[in-house]
Amino acid sequence: MKSQLRIPLHTSPEQAARLQALQTVFAQACNSIAPLVQQTGIWNRVALHHLAYKALRAKYPAIGSQMACNVIYSVSRASRLIYQHPSSPFHVSRLGGKALPLLHFTNAAPVYFDRHTLSLKDGQLSMFTLDGRMRFQLALQTQDEARFHHQKLHEIVLARRSDGAFELCFLFSPKTTAKKNQRNPALTDTTTDELPDYVTVEEQT
Repeated sequence: MKSQLRIPLHTSPEQAARLQALQTVFAQACNSIAPLVQQTGIWNRVALHHLAYKALRAKYPAIGSQMACNVIYSVSRASRLIYQHPSSPFHVSRLGGKALPLLHFTNAAPVYFDRHTLSLKDGQLSMFTLDGRMRFQLALQTQDEARFHHQKLHEIVLARRSDGAFELCFLFSPKTTAKKNQRNPALTDTTTDELPDYVTVEEQT
């Protein structure tokens, strides 16, 4: 079973502005490739990477190569939930032959990180931003720090709460479960059964 660890970031106004700038550009980058998904019907992460990566890097050079991969992951993940989740009103089986609806990521969309764009060592957090690395000192509980050593880390997500503060969410699972799921990457790729509230859906006529 997967579990979450949420860590609030105590930011200065300048740091908050930098994180908000990253979140805005990340959402814009997602929106730049969402029409490609709508037009081609391709949202598999690997296939979408082949279709979208080169143009994405050219249009948004500031996000870097690895964050471009995270943008593609974000679009793939949201598309899978919108188009394939059994309870989604936009499930492909309910479209009746109509074109896929177009997804739009709001500026509240989360930013996905990975081990290349975020690192945590000895309580020191280092994370990618558009204008260089940002660092925080985190006071982790002993049991929380142990999770990074003894559990499988699946996702790292930066999100902005309703009060405007930023927090990081780390998604873990036991390593024994992770080994079983390696046979089916989709099991480790989808982290929730909830439809994303940061995506609006524009139905095509």
